[in-house]
Amino acid sequence: MDIQQVQLTTRSVDATAQFYERLGCAVTVEGAAVRVAVGSTRLVFRADDEMTGAHHLAVTIPTGSFAAAKEWVAGVAAILGTDDADEFEGPPNWNSRSVYFEGPDEQLLELIERRDLPAGVAGAGDSALLGSVSEVGVAVPDVLAAVEVLGRHGLTPYANAPTAGFAPVGDVHGLLILVSPERSWYPTLDRGPSRAPVVVDIGLASTVELAEGVLLR
Repeated sequence: MDIQQVQLTTRSVDATAQFYERLGCAVTVEGAAVRVAVGSTRLVFRADDEMTGAHHLAVTIPTGSFAAAKEWVAGVAAILGTDDADEFEGPPNWNSRSVYFEGPDEQLLELIERRDLPAGVAGAGDSALLGSVSEVGVAVPDVLAAVEVLGRHGLTPYANAPTAGFAPVGDVHGLLILVSPERSWYPTLDRGPSRAPVVVDIGLASTVELAEGVLLR
């Protein structure tokens, strides 16, 4: 699943633009919106002062570049973790490793090395490490019902059976991380998912509505 574009909300267009500029991404501010190129994915953030919760995005880095990517991102953002860990192996059967960091507007961001992908060029320790957005966190009122809807459009759970609170749907290249609104984002567990509108473009022939304001197209 190729995540081509994601439309999200932000409490602060300026803070969002400044953060992604620090990451070395191409950024364009257009009034109350900011457009960001993260590798091959385009992000569009629109201002919403009443937004609640936090967005979660993960970006795939080249296989073999984890140490370089962690060192680089620690120089431009605050690494997030637990009292005894700041590197995390993925769920069973994912064959991945992640480092999490603080984004603007409480975004919980992640660099993920997916070892089932071929080894890549590690780059120069900068934004060249950012391949594409490969996870978008989405809160839905009924996770299992959303999984069923996506299944009718050819999108299936990834690696493990879905649960009522958590279900990754897609493939190693791109995932929708479906969560219940009550679930807190891993690993910090200090913020819940935003219920603001999210539109994810993956090139479907028709638009799929998973919840109010949550569209896949």
